[in-house]
Amino acid sequence: MTSQVLIQIDDRSQVGEARRVATQMAATLGFEETQRGKVALAVTEAATNIVKHARHGKIILAPLMRAPAAGLEILALDRGPGIVNLGASLRDGYSTAGSMGAGLGALSRISPSFDLYSQPGQGTALRLEMWGNSTEPAADDVEVGAVCLPMRGEEVAGDGWLLQPSGDYRTVLMIDGLGHGPNAAIAARAATEAFAAHPSAPPAALMQICHSALAATRGAAGAAARVAPTKLRGSFAGVGNIACRVESGDERRQLVSHSGTLGHVMRRVQEFEFDFPAGALLILHSDGLTSHWASADYPGLMARHAGLIAGVLYRDHERGRDDVTVVVLKNKANA
Repeated sequence: MTSQVLIQIDDRSQVGEARRVATQMAATLGFEETQRGKVALAVTEAATNIVKHARHGKIILAPLMRAPAAGLEILALDRGPGIVNLGASLRDGYSTAGSMGAGLGALSRISPSFDLYSQPGQGTALRLEMWGNSTEPAADDVEVGAVCLPMRGEEVAGDGWLLQPSGDYRTVLMIDGLGHGPNAAIAARAATEAFAAHPSAPPAALMQICHSALAATRGAAGAAARVAPTKLRGSFAGVGNIACRVESGDERRQLVSHSGTLGHVMRRVQEFEFDFPAGALLILHSDGLTSHWASADYPGLMARHAGLIAGVLYRDHERGRDDVTVVVLKNKANA
């Protein structure tokens, strides 16, 4: 389960807050001094761009753990006027706000993984990775992105997720503890801890394991998907209202969960297989995100980094009255 931090950006005073939080997270992750300075620069530029161009937005910070390195993901999300000319915006000296215009070009150079998505009139989303030392982790056949945040006013999320590798497989669990707040978080933690103890369990067996582990909690909705990127296949099982879909080109498949509550009532669990070709996306989300969205509304987005996709979906479709989690897996085998 990944701990993320959201900083609302509504004025210049919050730019400094975002910088302080990011620098502290980098220090906790063991970043060297030079890298901490780059984190401070990146967050300052990203937050300042929100204030200048959109007035309101969000910075989301998340630790990245991919052995042997520790990193930090920075998402900057706004619903401002967007960028008409993306290519020009990345050139040093280009500005539409009377500034030096070096921001996005500088960010693209200091981050080993930089991605940007913008639609005129609908906003801009920026994603960067920063790593604590010069050793970046090796690329995996499955690219992962996620947003997992508590309901406004709560300090802990009642949702949770975990990705586990096991041989040729990558298995992801998403859990939504009933309600929100600390008791929902206890249920989510019980499920992810049970999964951590059984990383090779297939999805249907994992639902049974979580069902037993949550008996003493308030219960949860849950779903698990296991993908084999080089085999271009996957399998899925779910209980309760976790949404899951596979997107590949113009093809979409909704994966079905059965009704019930893990830990209390689970009358049936069934495992479904699905194709997971190169470039395909597996998108799971809790009911804190509305299901009324279509990839056709976001031309070009599905080709972006999985983390950027998760960020845009969160930005545009968060309900605002519950914890929210969206996890995106992209098959990068043979890419």
